[in-house]
Amino acid sequence: MTISIANRARLVFVVVVFLGVVAAAIWYYQSAGRHATFQILTEDSVSGLIAGAPVEFHGVDVGRVTEVELTGPSSVRILLDIEKDAPVTRATVATITARGLATRGFTGYVYILLENVGNEQGPLTAAPGARYPRIPNTPSRSVNLDTAISQVNQNVQSLTDLLRTVLDTDTIASIQQSVGNLQQVTQMLAQNQEKLSAIIANTEHASGRLGPLLDSSSDTVNALRQVSRMLAGNQQRLDSIIANTEQASGRLGPLLESSTNSANALQLQVLPEAYRTMATLNQLSHSMTRLTDKINRDPSILVRGSAAPPLGPGEAE
Repeated sequence: MTISIANRARLVFVVVVFLGVVAAAIWYYQSAGRHATFQILTEDSVSGLIAGAPVEFHGVDVGRVTEVELTGPSSVRILLDIEKDAPVTRATVATITARGLATRGFTGYVYILLENVGNEQGPLTAAPGARYPRIPNTPSRSVNLDTAISQVNQNVQSLTDLLRTVLDTDTIASIQQSVGNLQQVTQMLAQNQEKLSAIIANTEHASGRLGPLLDSSSDTVNALRQVSRMLAGNQQRLDSIIANTEQASGRLGPLLESSTNSANALQLQVLPEAYRTMATLNQLSHSMTRLTDKINRDPSILVRGSAAPPLGPGEAE
């Protein structure tokens, strides 16, 4: 019994399909044996992240995103298929980020970046009741190109408006005037360079004397501190001296008043009497002097007195 060509072709097609299914199954089971599934639960925006996006560990491809599912109004679950030999531990964190203008697409792509933080070791296991282990995630750094260009455009527009507001005609004129003044100052400094050099040299020379001045100032301050300590230590004695001085000053008034009265009495009563007594003594001294002179010329006065002697013979009256 011969097999027709049509039946032979059907048989070959079935065999090829069967071998393809077997090869796919073998590849699937081998791939499943080399990969492990992890999940990420996040409330950040995952715009641009799709199934098949790469998963990198420190920049090296270690897997793919297998599913992106919305689990709530603001929660997303992401399933990752990662190679089992990738160093995913309890210190691993995931970041949803974007890479623009890369070789995989002109406008860039969104991918999952894995990295270890901290020193915690040990394999990452699923929580009780969870199907897959969960990798903690950090805030998303995914920014697509159109959003970035729009933001840059807004910033440039704001800067342009600001420049138009600030750089008006008056402001530009003021800036030009300031530039002119700055040029004049520069020319003046250039013309007086020798004087400036002399000023700098004198300042440097004077600064060399600041050390002794500061040292003497330090000594003066130390002396003042010692004086203040001495005054503080003798505060009670100072208070006593001040009190005694205040008490004595209260007695100066009567003393000065009595001294004034004594001076007035001395001037008005004693001194005139003393002047009169001195005048009488002066007259008495002159009289004694004349009497002594008379006695010296004619000692007979002591016997006969001071009357004139009788006239002798031949003497006329």
